[in-house]
Amino acid sequence: MDVFEAIQKRRSVRAYEPTPVPRETLKRVLEAARLAPSAGNIQPWHFIVVTDAEKRRQLAEAPFAGFLREAPVVIVGCGDQKASPKWFMVDVAIAMQNTVLAATAEGLGTCWVGSFNEDKVRDMLKIPGNYRVVALLALGYPRRKLDVQGGILHLIRRRKSLEDIVSFEEFGRK
Repeated sequence: MDVFEAIQKRRSVRAYEPTPVPRETLKRVLEAARLAPSAGNIQPWHFIVVTDAEKRRQLAEAPFAGFLREAPVVIVGCGDQKASPKWFMVDVAIAMQNTVLAATAEGLGTCWVGSFNEDKVRDMLKIPGNYRVVALLALGYPRRKLDVQGGILHLIRRRKSLEDIVSFEEFGRK
């Protein structure tokens, strides 16, 4: 699958099969994060792979994150705010998006999760003080189920057209 096809096929998946993700597949997905660009090539990221059911249950206690219980993998993206105070969040986000696209190419589903209690996640995963939790990423094989919430959301909020989001030379100039 080429990158544009992965971009087109990517969906936010909130229902997962209990099938574990093979180690080699997970390694390729994480390699995509490692290869991401970063400001000054500082690479201020660290990724915590969570497969433990109890830890995933605790992560799922945040609002809108209940599906993390059934995702076989949750990747916690952290950024070193001391190494890159101005850009760590952007750099981690770029690396995690690489992860999303690589996972899609591997036949996996993902869902970016911004709903979490950072102090709770930090304590549970023993994250050092110079790192901030930027996002969580559910990862696994999509379960075929009726996703009423996702279906309604896509009906209400369709993708904007390219003409609606792009200007040339200055804002608003078509």
